[in-house]
Amino acid sequence: MTRVPEHVVLASGNAGKLREFRALFDGAGMKVDPQSVFDITDAEESGLSFVENAILKARHASSLSGLPAIADDSGLEVDALNGAPGVFSARFAGPGASDADNIAKLLEQMVEVGDDARSARFQCLLVYMRHPEDPTPMICQGTWEGVIAHKPQGRHGFGYDPVFFVREQNCTAAELTREVKNTLSHRARALHQLLDRLRHH
Repeated sequence: MTRVPEHVVLASGNAGKLREFRALFDGAGMKVDPQSVFDITDAEESGLSFVENAILKARHASSLSGLPAIADDSGLEVDALNGAPGVFSARFAGPGASDADNIAKLLEQMVEVGDDARSARFQCLLVYMRHPEDPTPMICQGTWEGVIAHKPQGRHGFGYDPVFFVREQNCTAAELTREVKNTLSHRARALHQLLDRLRHH
């Protein structure tokens, strides 16, 4: 029997992610603490898929904190680049790359790609583990469709948001307010699925 836990560890030290998780889980009466509160360092992301990495991260955080864990592995899939940067989204331009470095590399690789072939999507694979040996972790997936802009625009968000153009909003993800982004994003969609499943299982 799964129920909404009172306290979970988020297997991430990313401040942007933590803000999004807290904003969405606040109303559910769930306390979310980042793994840094427990002095937990990042797990090695050796998986070849988002779901493998999310499971590795959740298991690592749960085993060291003694709490149920939530981990997401998310990234950008660009059709013209055969799904790259994919699981390497955060380190596309190399280890320790900044968001600006990653965006610069992406735009450089797409300089010859025309407007009709710049489709892309953000994927979020979210895993909830009740304990480190959980044999049936809960897995949710959220997808957000968009196109890659020719230059960065906007100052909100993080990661590839400044070049992820959202057609329905006629702007990039970095030009959306946090409130609007939290209703549309891949992470929001996966989180809503998870909350729904926790409440109804």
